[in-house]
Amino acid sequence: MQGKIIKGIGGFYYIEVGADGVYECKAKGVFRNKKIKPLVGDNVVIEIISEDKKLGNIVDILPRSNELIRPAVANIDQALIIFAITNPEPNYNLLDRFLVMMDYQRVPTIVCFNKADLAEESVIEELRKIYENCGCKVVFTSMRKQQGVDTIKELMEGKTTILAGPSGVGKSTLTNLLTPVAKMETGDISRIGRGKHTTRHSEIFTLWENSYICDTPGFTSLMLPPFEKEDLRFYFEEFSNFEGKCRFNGCVHISEPDCAVKNAVTDGKISNRRYKSYAELYEEIKAQKKY
Repeated sequence: MQGKIIKGIGGFYYIEVGADGVYECKAKGVFRNKKIKPLVGDNVVIEIISEDKKLGNIVDILPRSNELIRPAVANIDQALIIFAITNPEPNYNLLDRFLVMMDYQRVPTIVCFNKADLAEESVIEELRKIYENCGCKVVFTSMRKQQGVDTIKELMEGKTTILAGPSGVGKSTLTNLLTPVAKMETGDISRIGRGKHTTRHSEIFTLWENSYICDTPGFTSLMLPPFEKEDLRFYFEEFSNFEGKCRFNGCVHISEPDCAVKNAVTDGKISNRRYKSYAELYEEIKAQKKY
């Protein structure tokens, strides 16, 4: 019998098998011997131990279309990265880390700015321009007023979408709006302005036929992919129009003279905020490689 892992907790995996419901399974020892760990999102073959108690074992993991490093999930079609425009104030460096990580893992990304009802129109248009310029779809929502939710539903049609972003920005609220059966715990913003960590495990929920959403634990830091500092520039989409136009071949757009990317920043063709994130991430990778 085939199904999809929708949740994994403490060595137990919960497999949704269409109309037959959800089975609680353990993974056969052969996977441990091969150092293969089942992931949320895996399509698997199970053997039934007890039909009455809905118990079984995972006997095979079907080939994955992709495998994300963090969060550790498989077979994801796209990422929906949610940040609040305010309360908490967005950490743009973290947002750009998410974009680099998803691009590295070849996962198309939608950027959702929540709490748009609290923002000035000029701020909304600036964010739209910046993140559409780096190759993302951009959506503005107000979960509180349920604005923009229908647009997100359309973008999720027929896909498995992973939610990412820090705590307290509306990920669990969106999950509840899309699929009330999820009943994810939602947390207020704490007095120091950080979201309470409300989602404690990755879990996939069925939205409608062939459409799934994966909610993951909120986190406020993210390791960069394991590449060289010279490769970082290829993950900033808006730099691509200026590649090859710098004075020096292989220009990394940091300290070189006559750099087309830095000139584009000065001319307003590339967001100064995005370039600042790039420079910070570049120096971080450079420092890591020393040790």
